[in-house]
Amino acid sequence: MKKVLLLLADGFEPLEASAFIDVIGWNLVEGDNTTELFTCGLRKEIRSSFNQRFIVDNVIEEIDMNSFDALAIPGGFEVYGFYKDAYDKKFLDLINAFNFHNKIIASICVGSLPLGKSGVLKGKKGTVYNSKIRREALKGCGVNVLHQPIVIEGNVITSWNPSTAIDVAFLLLENLTSKNNADKVRQLMGFDNNKN
Repeated sequence: MKKVLLLLADGFEPLEASAFIDVIGWNLVEGDNTTELFTCGLRKEIRSSFNQRFIVDNVIEEIDMNSFDALAIPGGFEVYGFYKDAYDKKFLDLINAFNFHNKIIASICVGSLPLGKSGVLKGKKGTVYNSKIRREALKGCGVNVLHQPIVIEGNVITSWNPSTAIDVAFLLLENLTSKNNADKVRQLMGFDNNKN
């Protein structure tokens, strides 16, 4: 079984998190049945953007990184405290541990900023939410910021806004299973552009 850890910061964006939850979950039930997703945060209760409350499966201290195959990080809103959690040392250390073991790391929107802050993208290509302030922040971490929706650099996937969430989730599934399987799940979920 391939396990995905969804790392949630206070202020995470629910749409971006739900893309990972649904794609990995659909694969568990309707795809090749080989993926599971678990949630994690600095605290047991995390608040999303727009103040919804969520209870995570584990807090960071309980995570055995060796039990997971991939890390997924949705972005979020500064006004709801996203960067306070996302730039926390424990949050960044977990990102570095996944990267050190060359595990897949998939981020959406400003979820790439803690990747930049952790150093895993230093000297590499990446993208982030398409605003000058966020591009400058990622560039300030030593990242070669590209103006494109999704950037893949080694084991790391970054993207630039919520509209890319479902594509990033399918890329993660493809990397964990196969392109054929990801295409099958995409079609079952109704995201296939070649629908009859």
